[in-house]
Formats: sequence, C-alpha cells, structure tokens
Amino acid sequence: MSRVLFIFFASYLLGSIPFGYLLVRIFRGEDVRLSGSGNIGATNVSRKSPVLGVLTLLLDALKGTCAVLAANQMFVRAAPGNVDDSLSFWLSLVALCAILGHMFPVWLHFRGGKGVATSVGAFALLVPRATLGAFAIFMIVALLSRYVSLASIAAAASLPILAWFSLRYRGSEGLMTLLPITVASLLVIGKHHENIRRLFAGTENRFGSRREKS
Repeated sequence: MSRVLFIFFASYLLGSIPFGYLLVRIFRGEDVRLSGSGNIGATNVSRKSPVLGVLTLLLDALKGTCAVLAANQMFVRAAPGNVDDSLSFWLSLVALCAILGHMFPVWLHFRGGKGVATSVGAFALLVPRATLGAFAIFMIVALLSRYVSLASIAAAASLPILAWFSLRYRGSEGLMTLLPITVASLLVIGKHHENIRRLFAGTENRFGSRREKS
C-alpha cells in the first residue's frame, strides 16, 4: 500500500510542475497569471509567446505521459508475472493524480490549469483510440465554432463514452477503469465554468479574435 501511495503522490507532484508559469517567468520575466485569462495553460501562455505556448502544450501533455509510463514500470516490477487487466484501473488513477496536480498545484496555491493537455498525454496511453476520437471531436468543434473552450468541453464530455466502447473488457474492471476517466473529464469541464458562463451569455471570444480569452 505504501508503494501505491508513493506512486500516486509522485504522479501528483509530476503533474503539478507549472511549466506554463515557469516558461513565461524564465523567458519573459512576467507572471502569466496576471494577464489574459490568468490561466497557466498553453492558450494563455501563447498570448505572451506562441513558441512558449507550444512548449507548454507539449510539456503539460508529457507530464501525463511520463506519470503513466513510470507508474506502469513500478507496478510491473512490484508484481512481476502477476499483471492483469486491473492494471488499467490503477494506471487510470495515476493519470487522474497527474491531472489533479496540474489543476491544483501545491506550488501555486492550488490554482493551476484546466487539465486538457495533461489529460491527453495520460489517456493517450491508456485509451488511445478514445483519446484520438476525442481529439477529432475537439478539432471539428473548434473549426466549426472557433471556440477553443467549447471544443475542449465537447472533447472531455466524449472521452468517457468513447473509452467505454474502446475498452477490451466491459465488466467490473472496465467500469473501474472508466471511473477515473469520467472524474477527470468532469473536472476538466468544471474548470471551464467561466467559459461555460460566457458561452451562455454570448460573450465568449472565438480564437483569432483580438479579445480572445479562455
């Protein structure tokens, strides 16, 4: 149990590395939280620098990927020859811990990003087809509506549904694996509460507009 708790805590700490905040602080000497949406994610960082925005996107996704990869190795080494489908459940919990770290980083008083990139990086390993499908939905909604926030919400909402159909098993183990994925999706949607309010009010800005804010 202590090993499992260590893996969860380490995944949270890995996810909590605020790359967007650090990159803007290092290369621009500014606090990204004081401009735009105040978010530390790639969208807000790109307003300071498109290059830093892309780096933030990649690094935030990599946090989720590395957390799952490292945890997988640790679980396998802890029980060699005794790894079954339940491993997917434990790894989905690890992914959730990394996402929680990004959303609520201890280093920034638990005020972090919205978790989209970290979710993609983590779940791409666990449910690759579902993640690819959710990404396709993101692109379609983004291109048609020009709302990044709406596209992110649609992709997050679709992920648990797509994951259920892509799982190799749909019994109790499948439901257990699906639970952390669903929680992560709900958290991502919840983190967009201000965007949802602006969408309903008709005041949300489309990407490419001068006053874009997400």
